[in-house]
Parts: sequence; C-alpha cells; structure tokens
Amino acid sequence: MAAAAAPSQALQQHGRELPHVAIFPLMAKGHTIPLLDLACLLRRRRLAAVMLFTTPGSNAAFVRAALARGGAGDAAVVELPFPDNGGAGAASGSVEGVASASYFTAFAEATLLLRPPFEAALAAMRPPASLLVADAFLYWAHASAAALGVPRLSFVGASAFAHVVREVCMRDKPGATPHQNGPGYDASTGTYTVPEFPHLRFKVAEFAPVSVPDIELSIKVGVAIAASHGMIVNTFHDLESRYIDHWNRHIGPRAWPVGPLCLARHSSSVDQARVKPTWIQWLDEKADDGRAVLYIALGTLIAIPEVQLKEVANGLDRADVDFIWAVRPGDVDLGMGFEDRIKGRGKVVRDWVDQWEILQHASIRGFLTHGGWNSVLESITVGVPMVVWPMEFEQPVNARFVVDELKVGVRVHTNDGKFGSFVKSEEVTRVVRELMFGEAGVAISTSVKATAARAQLAMSEGGSSWKAVEEMISDLCMTT
Repeated sequence: MAAAAAPSQALQQHGRELPHVAIFPLMAKGHTIPLLDLACLLRRRRLAAVMLFTTPGSNAAFVRAALARGGAGDAAVVELPFPDNGGAGAASGSVEGVASASYFTAFAEATLLLRPPFEAALAAMRPPASLLVADAFLYWAHASAAALGVPRLSFVGASAFAHVVREVCMRDKPGATPHQNGPGYDASTGTYTVPEFPHLRFKVAEFAPVSVPDIELSIKVGVAIAASHGMIVNTFHDLESRYIDHWNRHIGPRAWPVGPLCLARHSSSVDQARVKPTWIQWLDEKADDGRAVLYIALGTLIAIPEVQLKEVANGLDRADVDFIWAVRPGDVDLGMGFEDRIKGRGKVVRDWVDQWEILQHASIRGFLTHGGWNSVLESITVGVPMVVWPMEFEQPVNARFVVDELKVGVRVHTNDGKFGSFVKSEEVTRVVRELMFGEAGVAISTSVKATAARAQLAMSEGGSSWKAVEEMISDLCMTT
C-alpha cells in the first residue's frame, strides 16, 4: 500500500479537521498488533488523528516503536498504570505477564482498575474524541465512552465465523462453546449442530470446558458489543461473506470487515537497513539452497507441558522436514540431543520473533499453528498453508473454518479426540508430511494462494476493506 494517501472525498467535503480516534487495545500482542495496524492505516491514509492507550514499560515501548515503523509516529500514546495491587498480570501490565491462558479472564477483569485514569484521559482529549475503538474484552470502556457521548466500536480479535458460532451458543444458553442442553445437541453422537448453519456440526469433546468466570466475562463482552455502534473484525468480506452477512442481517450491531490489517503494515527505511535477525539469515540460506521450510509457533499464552514439547520434537525429527520453531523462553527442554540431531535442517528460536516477517519469507511453505485468528489470517494473506493444532479459546472453531470451509490447512488430532489431550509424535509426523510432501498439501497450497490474492484485492485501493475503513470513519465521525 502507498505510504500516504489523500484524504477521502467525504472528509474533504466535510470541511473540518480530521476526526480524533481513541484506540484502546487489550494488553496482549495478539490483540494490540491489529489495532496498531489500524492506527497506522488511519494516519497514512489521513483519515483520522489517533491516540493510543496502553500500560507503561514494555507495552508502551512496543506501541511507540510499531507506530513509528508504520508511519504513525505522530500518534499520541497515553500510559495507564495498573495499581500495585492489580492482581493477575498487573506487574507487567499485560496478558504476557500471567502464568497461562487460564488466567486470561482474571487479567481481563483486572483491567477494570484502569477505568479511572482511562476516563480522565478520554475526557481530556483535545480535540475531543470523535470515536473510541476498544478491544471487546475491555467491555467497561464502552460505558466510559457512552458517558462522554463518544461513539464506540468493539474490536473483535476472532473471525466472523467464530463470533457467529459463539453468538448462537450464547443465545441457546449462556456459555462460549457448544453445550449439551441447546437445540442443536445430539446426545447419541455427542455433536452440536449450529441451527442456522446445518452444515456446521461440531464434536462437543473438541471444545474446552467453560468456567463460570469465563461465562460471566463472555456475557459482559456480548452486552458491550450489543450496546456499541458496531464491531471491527480483522477479516475481509469475500473470505467470510456468509457469516458477516448473517451477523449484519440477524444479529448486529454492524460488523465492519477491514482486514487483513497485516497488509496495512509498513516497513520503514530504518527497518530495511537494520541487521537481519539470525533466524532470517538462516531462512535466507534455506531459500538460496531451494529448501522448503515449515514454520512452527504454538502461541504465547499457553504453557505447553514439557512431555508434549518433547513429543512434538520427536515428531519433527522423524518428519524429515526443514523447520524453524519459535518457542516460549521457558519452553527450553525439547529432549536430549534433539537440537544436535536437527542441525542443518532445523532451528529453534527462544525469543520473540516477527511472525509476519517469517511468514512472508520465500522459504516458508507451511505453518504449524495453534490456530489463533491473527496467525490464521497472516498465513492466508501470504499464501502459506497450515497445520492447525487448536489449544484454547475459539481455536477449535478456527480449525474447522481453515480445514473444512476454506480448505487451506490440515488438522492435528489428539490421541483420544478430546480437547486438550495428548498429541503423539506419530500424529505430528503424519500431518507435517501430509502438508509438506503429500497430495493434499499440493491442493491446499493452490487453494491458499488463490485466497491470498483475494485478500490483497480487498485491501487494495477501491477494495472492500479499503472502502469499509473510509465508510466506517465517515459514518461514525462525520455525523456531528
């Protein structure tokens, strides 16, 4: 995309200064990065002035660096400190500070402690805020904006597909997964069929059990979305038209598909002149040798048991494929002698990596992922087929979408078919080889490349997402 664009005709005709958009991401990279991409897009297209809210320390530094790289270095950043007794994740001010995904709900609720300083900062914005875009898990921020008369949009980090399925489940009975009391449940097969979409039948055993706090948070999020002026979804209409249209016609409020936002990411001259990280240098060597590489990243929130990590390592060892594996810093024991055995064809990185940069690399031909929506969408956007291993949240639904609806990936199956159960090394070997060397992998590769072309078209000037962003700002910020 161009580094800058002229203001839209609607904004020019309005004859006033640009709208002032407040953006408040949840303090987790997977939630923050898409909204940083949106902020940079708004600035580079000169659609709005932007103010970002985050917490101090590493989060604020990450936000400022990303804005500068993306051509939005003039965006204001407001730091909202957690109190000392903030609880889960408060010390670091982010979800990455909690022990595992099981603490995600506790962290989301702990963000309520940020409400007083947020409300003061929002009220003090000059020019006044024209619009608030807040992560859906920051449900309380919508009431804060409403009290000031500021229109608000919820940012939903999931796919439209997953969000529609969730809404149906919530409607049948409060909860976030298919359950055993709804009208779509079949006790004889242990399956749940989504009533509005009879072709969608899920095995209940594939979903994580939902705790009472999870249900309560899910209800609060749903109420906040319903009371907002709409929701931003990081997707494009052509990818999920059936589910976006269903949401807009039968559920609401309006969904604005404005992605893939990763395509709004902008590399500065500083980025291009930097010394390449060691993992990119390694991938360059693979590309020079004509080798196809599998990228492996299983998320940052889940603490994978050591015994499972070793099983993955054994499966990769036997798969005889070149690979690069990004692991959490604490995930260090991959089995005795593993890294010696895979020297030359495998690389383990125990650090944060730029996943988008890796996925775009010419050597990458497959992606073993947990199926978080950001990862799925980035992989689709660059035409990289996937092996999907769902581990938490809406990931089982994403896996279904990737494998059965889009046909751009294969699914990892647990030993007993139940969510969260053990995956044997033989299964890892099977799915990796199927994707990288099998006939199914060839068909999947063809399919995902065609989908990538549609993603590029949506974000290009005049495309569906390009127009949706402008229409969203015009409709919500230009009415007063």
